[in-house]
Amino acid sequence: MQATEPPVAPPGATPAIATTPTVKRRLAVMVYEFLLLFAVEMLAVLLYLLVTGNRQDPLFQHGLKVYLFVITGLYFTWCWRDSGHTLAMKTWRVKVVQPGHARLPWRTAIVRYLLAWGWFAPALIVCAVFGLHARGQIALALAIGIVAWALTAWFDSDRQFLHDRLMGTRLICLPKRRSGKSAPTS
Repeated sequence: MQATEPPVAPPGATPAIATTPTVKRRLAVMVYEFLLLFAVEMLAVLLYLLVTGNRQDPLFQHGLKVYLFVITGLYFTWCWRDSGHTLAMKTWRVKVVQPGHARLPWRTAIVRYLLAWGWFAPALIVCAVFGLHARGQIALALAIGIVAWALTAWFDSDRQFLHDRLMGTRLICLPKRRSGKSAPTS
């Protein structure tokens, strides 16, 4: 059974019944998120290269990876904590919530970010352990890992991904904003 769109609610109102976005919709959010995150990380890389003088020592190369991991984490956790959604999630009207909390607690946002690496970390570990360096091999490992993580939503009764199930968070659909102008008041 697929989730359906909730009825339109007044601005600022919480939907009476929060529906879960379809897996297809959440994957569309992730594709859009990738494009936005690419821009954020390119700016971060530029700043890192300017500060480090574009040094290519292994220490600086590993430092860049750690720096990007932290920048990405700050982007996601701040957005989830601040408004419950990133720009991509807002565009697709998806929000991350935790029952009983008006805002996602920092600890929850941080651990959710770390657990969300389940989309990629197993494949990256496999590549490192087996010495896979060719683009095709890495792409195949990542594709298998992403499909495996996405399947966790198909086996969940509420269609939540594993990291949301483990954290007690959930993604919900937000209602469409009413289009049209409101009548002027006298």
